[in-house]
Amino acid sequence: MTLHELTLLETLDGLRQKKFSAVEVTTDYLNRIKKYDKEINSYITVAEESALTQAKDADKRRAAGEDSLLLGIPIAVKDNQTTIGIRTTAASKILENYLPSYDATSVKKIKEAGAIILGKTNLDEFAHGASTEYSAFGVTKNPWDQTRVPGGSSGGSAAAVAADLAAVSLGSDTGGSIRQPASFCGVVGLKTSYGRVSRSGLLSMTSSTDVIGPIAKDVADAALLLGVIAGEDNKDQTCAPDSVQPDQYLKIISSKKDLSGITLGVPRDFISAGVDSVVLSVIDESIKQLQALGAKVVDIKLPHASYSVPVYYVITPSEVSSNLARYDGIRFGYNSDEAKNLYDVYAKSRGQGFGREAKRRIMIGTYALSYGYYDAYYLQAQRVRTLITQELDEAFRSVDAILTPVSPHVAFKIGENINDPIKMYLEDVFMVVASLAGLPALSLPVGFSKPEKGNTEMPVGLQIIGRRFDEATILSIGKCYEGVINWRSKKPSL
Repeated sequence: MTLHELTLLETLDGLRQKKFSAVEVTTDYLNRIKKYDKEINSYITVAEESALTQAKDADKRRAAGEDSLLLGIPIAVKDNQTTIGIRTTAASKILENYLPSYDATSVKKIKEAGAIILGKTNLDEFAHGASTEYSAFGVTKNPWDQTRVPGGSSGGSAAAVAADLAAVSLGSDTGGSIRQPASFCGVVGLKTSYGRVSRSGLLSMTSSTDVIGPIAKDVADAALLLGVIAGEDNKDQTCAPDSVQPDQYLKIISSKKDLSGITLGVPRDFISAGVDSVVLSVIDESIKQLQALGAKVVDIKLPHASYSVPVYYVITPSEVSSNLARYDGIRFGYNSDEAKNLYDVYAKSRGQGFGREAKRRIMIGTYALSYGYYDAYYLQAQRVRTLITQELDEAFRSVDAILTPVSPHVAFKIGENINDPIKMYLEDVFMVVASLAGLPALSLPVGFSKPEKGNTEMPVGLQIIGRRFDEATILSIGKCYEGVINWRSKKPSL
């Protein structure tokens, strides 16, 4: 097995046993990026020089006796998390040359643990999208079939891990932006509980649902990376005041051997409509496998879950319109050279700097928050959000986790939905429920399905939703499943 095929833990073990050096691992990944990423386009910025410098430093630290959890591990970071010395664009022309003066807390923590940042990965502009087609830096392609999307908005992060262009990556999830690309690319993606990981340094999209989380080759890698980035942070007042030990999730899932005593809820009324029949059969088979591992499976009702997409797409544009107001052509970011007065500075800089999906969400959100419409739209959406949250809390009185597909179908063709924003928004149908309630959710590869129009089998993901701040349970369920069926041995052919 070549170095780039190793998991995070396998790489760490090899570094500890001095089978290879951090420089060798990093060089292997950088060479692979040079060879394949011109086609995949998973990275916006490759930080080759700084990555090799960090790798040399990691080898020196290890030679001096240091052994931290990510020492010498090459990692990719979604380009909406700030990084000192590496530009942070959010895949937008408006931030094309932005060099942050500070690291996001998530980035700071992985650096302190010894990680090597290979570069910044592509995404839908400001994380607005489900396909990574809304990027000012070109479309990312799915490594399994380069005519198809990798999902979004963390499409670059998922594609990089799936194509072995990074050992592991950091993504962000607002309404499915880690889970859907993880499902489409056949890797593991974890949406963390709201408040489990600091949002400091994450360029805001929807402040009430934005979270940072790992995308990895397997569940154990995701658990380890979560432990490193999780925990309290006085720079983010929404972050839970809980101390987290860096290896605590890995220890918990390693001790779980089967699923006896675990009850899983399946909202069949919610997931039955609109799901591709082959995808549904793959999901049903994975549920049977979880039962064979000792889990009890029961049907549950989530009557308000069907309202989650319209609720989300009132709340999200409203918060987007507020958060994107800071990009005004004056303080930082793109400034139009055509401006002749103050109005032009605002209008032309924003008009030329933002892409069409960002503009669409700003306009929808501004309308929903405007005088005379706030109560009818935004306030009403928040009320239904509360009902959805209460409904999920009630369900978790009798079950330990909830199972749904991640997506109703496998990855679609590039360009297939680009001119239909409603279709794009409906991509989030099974994922926004957990986002609105602030719950953790795992996207786990469970099989493959051949699309109606295509010859290549594409990955299918199972979503496992857990109680608030109970990432340990859903990771344990995923780890037990991987113990009997692990799709990692099947790789995309580049």
